[in-house]
Amino acid sequence: MLPSTAKRHPHHGTRLRLRFPDSLSSPLHLLPSAAPIAQWGFFVDVAAAVICVRSGWFLVLMARKQHIAIFTTASLPWMTGTAVNPLFRAAYLAKSGDWEVTLVVPWLSKGDQVLVYPNKMKFNVPGEQEGYVRRWLGEQIGLLPKFDIKFYPGKFSKEKRSILPVGDITQTVSDDKADIAVLEEPEHLTWYHHGRRERNGYFHAFLLKHINSWVTDIYCHKVIRLSAATQDVPRSVVCNVHGVNPKFIEIGKLKHHQISQREQAFFKGAYYIGKMVWSKGYTELVQLLQKHQNELSGLKMELYGSGEDADEVKASAEKLNLDVRVYPGRDHGDSIFHDYKVFINPSTTDVVCTTTAEALAMGKIVICANHPSNEFFKRFPNCHMYNTENEFVRLTMEALAEDPIPLSEELRHELSWEAATHRFVRVADIAPVMSTKQHSPSSQHFMHISPDELKKNMEEASAFLHNAVSGIETARRVFGAIPNTLQPDEQQCKELGWRLQG
Repeated sequence: MLPSTAKRHPHHGTRLRLRFPDSLSSPLHLLPSAAPIAQWGFFVDVAAAVICVRSGWFLVLMARKQHIAIFTTASLPWMTGTAVNPLFRAAYLAKSGDWEVTLVVPWLSKGDQVLVYPNKMKFNVPGEQEGYVRRWLGEQIGLLPKFDIKFYPGKFSKEKRSILPVGDITQTVSDDKADIAVLEEPEHLTWYHHGRRERNGYFHAFLLKHINSWVTDIYCHKVIRLSAATQDVPRSVVCNVHGVNPKFIEIGKLKHHQISQREQAFFKGAYYIGKMVWSKGYTELVQLLQKHQNELSGLKMELYGSGEDADEVKASAEKLNLDVRVYPGRDHGDSIFHDYKVFINPSTTDVVCTTTAEALAMGKIVICANHPSNEFFKRFPNCHMYNTENEFVRLTMEALAEDPIPLSEELRHELSWEAATHRFVRVADIAPVMSTKQHSPSSQHFMHISPDELKKNMEEASAFLHNAVSGIETARRVFGAIPNTLQPDEQQCKELGWRLQG
């Protein structure tokens, strides 16, 4: 906590500046009663204005909420986690009413759109894509909360199968709104970033998912790891801050009602859904089924997914002496999945598996590995975890023979985006609460450099080095950047309505 300081305003009167914890730092002003409020630019980050009249002075507390900018590397209609989860996060943070929220997503020119978006979908201008995103979100959650959507220029990397930013993405958010930044998939957002490290003293970055320790030290104040399966990095905390689409919870409520009415809620056996590449659990699944065909002789299972290894997975499944069928991928919320009773997911490569959470929300039994990525799900009675292959066989056969345990309201809430948003606010420490406690100035020794100051100086040096290297085209290419992405090109600037630099 920094000490309070009082400064004389150049016009007249005294301006009292209070410093709060860094996550909520804002000035508090005393204004003469005749002074127009607009000219002072005062901000105290609480939710409502309090005006007290004392001897001709206005004590003004607040006029604006803090602003949260959520940066991510994908957008609908690409139905990937880094498009869907940040969208829900923005919506539910905005829905709480405590912050102003902006979702910042990549804009792709048409040449890249055809490589990324399904069904050859194209958008001529960002406004068209924003309309699509908002319509989709409205179909999921109903009445839309108020939040902004802004676009930064991006390019699709075929090698990385990811969208990488072009230029300085922080320019999409004005300085007066640079309070809190949330970076999703930050390794792609920061590794080739060439721009300002912080917009002002109140710009705090919370990085989600696994990232490189170096850029973490440079660009973030706190790291939220979705599970302990991710790399341990400085200033990190483990917490699952994702929720599930509300429609999965509604499906689960319907199944709960059917069970309570003694109706049969589940008519089908076991299934798995996921991108059909071997690394997404299909290697482990096929090996388990192949080694234990005799013990699993009564198993009927369907696999749903699309991907580069689909033909190989299908060929391997056809060689099994089990009733295992392979189908193209589709939305997990599709009615075809409602009646399955058991979701088998042996994958250990996810940070937190979204489909596992969705299956639990729908009231299904889940069979998964006892692995750090599944730690969050241990509290759910329908989640059965195995440590050995024999346990996998036993748990699978038992699940096929028993009924799921109805999910309690408390556990159902834990899967929701309301609960996920609460967890995020808590671990990020950004709750809109103001403390007015003051501390006396601490004595400072001449020429004394504290460990914190030394660490900050080292971080500044690292940031300078990263900024210098990321500004050299040859160096960028050596480290895997897409050529000529230091600044957006003329076409991108035209589509975004930006002024071409240089």
